[in-house]
Amino acid sequence: MIKISMPSPDLVLRKNDQKGNPGEIDIISKYGFTDYLKIPRDKGGVFMFYNLNDELLFVGKARKLRLRIKKHFEDNVSAVKDHRDEIAEIAICYVEDPVEREIYETYAINKEKAKYNVDKVFFN
Repeated sequence: MIKISMPSPDLVLRKNDQKGNPGEIDIISKYGFTDYLKIPRDKGGVFMFYNLNDELLFVGKARKLRLRIKKHFEDNVSAVKDHRDEIAEIAICYVEDPVEREIYETYAINKEKAKYNVDKVFFN
């Protein structure tokens, strides 16, 4: 038996309402997330989208996390394109090894029963 445990998130982004003071410039946001710059540009890893009830919606992996996560909020082919408003939190684990990323992604999808993942699903 192989024992796998997900690493603790290295970074968690939460949806926020950016209502500034009168006269301030509006902060540009994508579906309520304004702090993409906290995600390192050159790090790889696994990311998980959660809703307000802390249910796992989607798990993904990327060689360059910032670009991939932003694409989920801009792309027309993303698996969460119709559910972007549901996403309230993004948890990110830095994992540089591509094989480990693949293992963690598949494990998280199936262990936590990610709602919108369609590939790598072994539960029904």
